[in-house]
Amino acid sequence: MSRTVLVVDDDAGVLEVVAGMLEELGCEAISATSGCEALDQLRRNDRISVLITDINMPGMDGHELAERATRLRPELKVLQLSGRERRRDGFPMIRKPFTAEDLVHTMQRTTGVC
Repeated sequence: MSRTVLVVDDDAGVLEVVAGMLEELGCEAISATSGCEALDQLRRNDRISVLITDINMPGMDGHELAERATRLRPELKVLQLSGRERRRDGFPMIRKPFTAEDLVHTMQRTTGVC
């Protein structure tokens, strides 16, 4: 079963790469460049079942976004991305840079298969 995944990062290059990886896995990838934009997408699109968010973003960071998103949609699966932030309790994290294989294994372990 295909999943609709919302990918959030303030870096357009990272968004493009991660969305491409997800599409190769058979997922439908939707992109947002900020926490506010992501929450708006979640309100408008009930097909989104997975949120992949960068942690270090201006304004609303990935921790706050994950908390707000799961309050809005408790069934939402969340995966956080970071190149420098330590993992906090609660949400799984994958370190940047990562390969498509890393993403596949982490998605399988934490959110289910695309």
